[in-house]
Amino acid sequence: MRELPINQRRISDSRLALGCMEFGGPDASGFRASLGQAMAAFDMACELGITLFDHADIYRDGRAEAAFGEWLKTRPGLRDRICIQSKCGIRPGRYDFSAEHILASVEASLHRLGISHLDILLLHRPDLLMEPDEIAETFASLKAAGKVRYFGVSNMNAAQVRWLQQHLPDPLVVNQLEMNLVKLDWLDQGVLVNQDAGMGAHFGEGLLEHCQGAGIQVQAWRPLAQGKLFGRLPDNAPERLRRTAEGVRTLAAEMDTTPESVVLGWLMRHPAGIQPVIGTTRPERILACRDAARVSRVMSREAWYSLYVLSRGAVLP
Repeated sequence: MRELPINQRRISDSRLALGCMEFGGPDASGFRASLGQAMAAFDMACELGITLFDHADIYRDGRAEAAFGEWLKTRPGLRDRICIQSKCGIRPGRYDFSAEHILASVEASLHRLGISHLDILLLHRPDLLMEPDEIAETFASLKAAGKVRYFGVSNMNAAQVRWLQQHLPDPLVVNQLEMNLVKLDWLDQGVLVNQDAGMGAHFGEGLLEHCQGAGIQVQAWRPLAQGKLFGRLPDNAPERLRRTAEGVRTLAAEMDTTPESVVLGWLMRHPAGIQPVIGTTRPERILACRDAARVSRVMSREAWYSLYVLSRGAVLP
């Protein structure tokens, strides 16, 4: 199994990351009441060896970062043993990679988290008005001030990553993308080359190959597909979803593990070295992911392809 890219190994050895989007309560009035569950989830992640925590300035209007900051206050010395990643660039009705916004966003995140620096800062979604030179100067300023160690992107295609990287002195270390066993465009685009069906598969041509070649860690958001493969499916669920869920359960029983670990291990089996960012707030669901790394090491090629074909709902061309 492929190791994490060298850029990422310098930052975190965590095969899984915990996404913190849903923490902090449904609104400001529920913030304090939500802290107990948040702290239990963060503790469970640490118990399983998860040391990378993924944030964004917009998550729960900043309350997700604030909840994490409250947890850190109760865990002296933990900050130096974990990796904290946040994102910026999404604003109401627009995207914004201006120096003014990036700098203000980082300052606000650091304040809410109660820390002196971010380990990784990601640009959240492509700003169509981005000026790479301005971004480069902003990144250099943040790094020189000791406020951000490494930089990356989210939801960018290969051309956007290459264009931005040409202007940066330091390598981008992460690209975070939606990838899971239900949403298959990241695989279909590759397998449907020179096929009529490939006209409808759009993920970003050469994106995974570029990230692998450049040593950029691919992170998968929504890797558990919002739980669509677990529990009782609705009556109107597509047949391919039902068969995939059954295949996941069967493989989990054969491997003496959980369906969650199978779904994540399937992602991690890919040679891109994908790092799933699990987004659950439930400690028991985090615990169910505990075998993902083992599953990724032992899953056979046949088992991997069987789940892919079940989810496609059609044989390979």
